[in-house]
Amino acid sequence: MIFEESSSAVHLSTILFLMALWFGISLPLVFLGSLIGYKKQIIKNPCPYESVPYITKNQPWYLNSYAIGLFGGLLPFGTVFIELVFIMSSIWRHSFYYLFAFLFVVIILLVITCAEISIVITYLQLCNGNPKFWWRSFTSTASMAIYIFAYSVFYYLTELEMVRFSSIFMYFGYMFIISLTCYILCGSIGFIS
Repeated sequence: MIFEESSSAVHLSTILFLMALWFGISLPLVFLGSLIGYKKQIIKNPCPYESVPYITKNQPWYLNSYAIGLFGGLLPFGTVFIELVFIMSSIWRHSFYYLFAFLFVVIILLVITCAEISIVITYLQLCNGNPKFWWRSFTSTASMAIYIFAYSVFYYLTELEMVRFSSIFMYFGYMFIISLTCYILCGSIGFIS
């Protein structure tokens, strides 16, 4: 960005200032907190307990982590796909976006879809005797972000005509951040439901 004289480039002095803040304030506080934590007494449990191992039965193929991730994110992505096309064209092709009421409805549908998929997958996990359902309830709906990033690659190859490295880097950087945000948002909705 700096080499191409972009107006959105961050100056070297700003980067050095942020690094000085990190190494001067945050890092010493981390070490101070760990020192204080190590000097505290160990917390004792008030009741004795025994660890009983739980034997998990063999799960069917559709409850495999990869299958849940592959199929669990497909329906939420299908819910927001058309709206995603409009949003990406307004961001990257500079068209005007005017469907905010429809966007609100689509977000409500996304929340409902993520909650229902996570409830169904958690129910299937528990019916098949798998007590480790927490992360699968998160990743079942969070995998929608993989589809969003895959669509952003498809959108780049078919719709955009970027040739400069900085533009391509910014596009995929922003789309990765958007995908990561959707990963956390949809996974949290699935886990909470």
